[in-house]
Amino acid sequence: MSTKFRPIDHQAQLNTDQFIVKEAQVNEENVPMDVLFVGAGPAGLVGAIRLAQINQEKGLNLEIGVLEKAGNLGGHSLSGAVMNPMVLKKLFPDLNDSDFPFQGAVKGDSVYMLTKNGKIPMPTPPTMHNKGNYVASLSETVRWLGEKAEALGVNVFTSFPADALMTKGNKVVGVRTTPVGLNRDSTPGSQYMPATDITAKVTVLTEGTRGPLAQSFMEWQGIKSKSPQIFALGVKELWRVKKQPKNVTHTLGWPLPKSVFGGSWMYPMGDDMISLGLVAGMDYENSKLDVHALLQDMKKHPLFSQYLEGAELLEWGAKTIPEGGLHSVPDSLVGDGLIMAGDCVGFVNVPALKGIHYAMESGYQAAETIAAAAAKEDFSKEGLKSYDENIRSGFIFKDLKKVRNMRFAFKDGFWSGSIKAALMTVTGGAFPGDPSTFHDDAEETKRSDMPEYKNKGLSKVDGVYQSGNKTRDDIPSHLTVGKDVPKEVAEMYVAMCPAGVYELEGDQLKVNAPNCVDCKATDVLGPRWQPREGGAGPDYKQM
Repeated sequence: MSTKFRPIDHQAQLNTDQFIVKEAQVNEENVPMDVLFVGAGPAGLVGAIRLAQINQEKGLNLEIGVLEKAGNLGGHSLSGAVMNPMVLKKLFPDLNDSDFPFQGAVKGDSVYMLTKNGKIPMPTPPTMHNKGNYVASLSETVRWLGEKAEALGVNVFTSFPADALMTKGNKVVGVRTTPVGLNRDSTPGSQYMPATDITAKVTVLTEGTRGPLAQSFMEWQGIKSKSPQIFALGVKELWRVKKQPKNVTHTLGWPLPKSVFGGSWMYPMGDDMISLGLVAGMDYENSKLDVHALLQDMKKHPLFSQYLEGAELLEWGAKTIPEGGLHSVPDSLVGDGLIMAGDCVGFVNVPALKGIHYAMESGYQAAETIAAAAAKEDFSKEGLKSYDENIRSGFIFKDLKKVRNMRFAFKDGFWSGSIKAALMTVTGGAFPGDPSTFHDDAEETKRSDMPEYKNKGLSKVDGVYQSGNKTRDDIPSHLTVGKDVPKEVAEMYVAMCPAGVYELEGDQLKVNAPNCVDCKATDVLGPRWQPREGGAGPDYKQM
């Protein structure tokens, strides 16, 4: 048995033909929209709201639609989350802080280096100060934004995943949704509903981390970035507790191995809840690393266990996070009839642990650009290029430039990375300079001869139950496995997936696709993910 392998050598390639419908037929059977946002997360809904506001102010008469694959708004939205409110305040200048769906203002920050049984207080890095920020539930925030959007006349369609981009020549002319009611063998069942073609003058991809339409569009159009996008996997739990910590808490060190970039968080939420979770960079070496199992160990640490005594687990979930920063942002964010915004292009500031307000700002700027393009009736790449220019000249890029190399600094180890990160903070990212080489997570070598992680707490199956998963048992598999996957690679899939989608029966890999919570970790290192019928997957309420 080989002890070293590269996940990419056993991964199915992205099938762009599956996600790009070329020379699509546009006819009276299509559902017509002027502007279509694909994904009802913070980027998509803020963009739709801002465009609807301009619509009313200037009488543009644009028909605006938002597609969401979850059965309910917020059902697939998960984050820590500590939120910078600046874009929401810009979007709703007449509202007071108490009018927003926040769980409470951040009262202070605590950072610790954890050992197995102890903690060492650390100074809060400048990037992690949260004065003026708020703890929030992203799923609740999304529902609140959805109500605001609908009140402004935006058409919000839940349970409608976008299966493919419709194109004519190089122009995107809309999307095709995923069919509903297919049997496991993909034949139509008794509740079958065919795909719907929705046309639009502009399609805005706000589909979140690892979006297959954004990936396919960039490959189709030859859009590159300096660095491939890299990712972390976060596993989160929400608990009702009898007492709360005062401060927003972040930790480094245990239970993660020293070579793994990541850490944990614990946030007070409302009057009687805490959010806690663990994040690990997916460029880790040990193929048996299991973030969910490590989180279960972490909860036994005195820092966390004091709050979990007598507590009730309310929800569980998982999600990947784009961590490449500035180097991984695509060279172009627009095309003919298309704009990309939010996590699908990697607007995340890893050292600051912030991405939501960047996603919102990108949606806001998309709306401003579309309104200007509508006034000129020019939705070409040239007509939409001001979006790209405004993003690159605005605060998103200014913030990301200062920290552009911090994530990559930690590829040489924690202590070396910490020293480099400190120097980068002092010099605004100028020292020690940009890396000369970058690698996709799937290109990083894994080792199978390293320790295995045993889960000694909440099982993965029970976690899926706590996510509110509503997937039919007889749904077709939405996961494409590579050919002839060796046992050591299959074992990596089993450990990596927080939802127990993968199992080994002897040497054979078994795929329990209905368990999937759409975290997209599998798409980074293993079987490819694609949209499945609307309403499948988790149904988060307060995550």
